[in-house]
Amino acid sequence: MPATENLLAAPFTETKAKAVQKEVAKSLKKEVEEIADLGKGIKLEMVLIPSGKIVMGSPASEKDRRGNETQHEVTLTKPYYIGKYEVTQDQWQAMMGNNPSSVKGARLPVTNVSWNDCQEFIKKLNAETNSGYRLPTEAEWKYACRAGTKTAYSVGDSITKSDAKYGTDKGTPADRIVAVGNYKPNGFGLYDMHGNVWEWCEDWYGDYPTTAVTDPKGPSTGDRIVVRGGSFRGEDWKVRSSFRDGDTPSRKDYNFGFRLARTP
Repeated sequence: MPATENLLAAPFTETKAKAVQKEVAKSLKKEVEEIADLGKGIKLEMVLIPSGKIVMGSPASEKDRRGNETQHEVTLTKPYYIGKYEVTQDQWQAMMGNNPSSVKGARLPVTNVSWNDCQEFIKKLNAETNSGYRLPTEAEWKYACRAGTKTAYSVGDSITKSDAKYGTDKGTPADRIVAVGNYKPNGFGLYDMHGNVWEWCEDWYGDYPTTAVTDPKGPSTGDRIVVRGGSFRGEDWKVRSSFRDGDTPSRKDYNFGFRLARTP
């Protein structure tokens, strides 16, 4: 069946999410999880996300809501793949031949990478794999993060230190960041969408629209790029599904990383 017939609209359960992921994969003659071999035993794992509808932003009643979280309906008409994990240091090293991260560890997310650096990584990765990897749009990121939930976090209206890595900007740097996949995945099977490192998106940062939109890609120009998910440094309210921020494309920081996306 065409993938558009499986348009998911929140709220939906993890069971429903996984069933539709399988249906869409079958219709596309693809797998729900695709694995690319980067050599030397290094794998890149992507998860298929069905098309769907989501309300971007947050309700006025949400605790710690920010003024840039205007609610509006978004329809994503095409399924897409997104990284099961944040891009790791061994994956970066395999493509770029270096490791800019402050705290080193093969399965730690790569950090100290700007949006511009991410684009260079993607260019090399696509040349090596003959694929169409890219950064997720903000809408794709948010839909994947929520995974059918309408609560402040994918785990509910509150979050604890057993759910994600956040609020740890003390102690040694090695205490602050964790290897990918340490916490329970969300309903789509994605890890660390809350916390660990900020994740660059593709879009320029700007005010949300006030009406419904389809397949949004953000403003056409800007001076900051959207970052999502919060990090090990931030408080709990900064790792909410709806929290959004932005930074300059050249900015590098020890809590900035990214996650890949790809259109099937």
